[in-house]
Amino acid sequence: MRLKDKTAIITGGASGFGAGIARRFTAEGAQVMVADINAAAAEALAAEIGGIACAVDVASDASVKAMAEAALAAWGRVDILVNNAGITHLPQPMEEVSEAEFDRVLAVNAKSVFLTARHLVPAMKAAGRGAILNVASTAGVSPRPRLNWYNASKGWMITATRAMAVELAPAGIRVNAINPVAGETPLLKSFMGEDTPEIRAKFLSTIPLGRFSTPEDMASAALFLCSDEASMITGVAMEVDGGRCI
Repeated sequence: MRLKDKTAIITGGASGFGAGIARRFTAEGAQVMVADINAAAAEALAAEIGGIACAVDVASDASVKAMAEAALAAWGRVDILVNNAGITHLPQPMEEVSEAEFDRVLAVNAKSVFLTARHLVPAMKAAGRGAILNVASTAGVSPRPRLNWYNASKGWMITATRAMAVELAPAGIRVNAINPVAGETPLLKSFMGEDTPEIRAKFLSTIPLGRFSTPEDMASAALFLCSDEASMITGVAMEVDGGRCI
């Protein structure tokens, strides 16, 4: 029960890594808001874990503001924020990515971190404590070809994590990131372009431990970084990648 009496918002919480984190946080005693653009999926998972569902578009200021207000109305505070929502563009030469694709990737992966900070950091400052976890990617550390603007968005998240950590430390707020390698999530096919045994084998050949990340892997790392056990850790971007970035 390492998160007993804690409250947590998890964006993109209805599937993939987010759902794994939501389940683990609940098992460890947290009250969890499953925030996702897929309202039906958010409601289903919230019902399963006894949490709160919230439909949110993390690229929309008004939507993120409503999410923050709903959490604060329900709990009076937010102890943990996990910025997990993310998207990618399909693998292609960088100059062939459309402007609309670029704008959407940066809005969901980067602007969302700005928006959640805008609407939740003030309450954390008032409380004198808080933990923010940004789910970045190994792509921000060791970029793969043909995913250029996705790589850049995750590099932005890592730099934002460090900048936020320095600024918010005096307020008692810790900010960290985790860098997953590709995993069994709805984004896997998008990363690969197509899901075939040959392409899977090629991806796996770049991971020394020889397997994809799982939601459980991410949940374990997230649990540690968001718990009081990590009270002296801020500004790190932890690779949870089976050795991919070595």
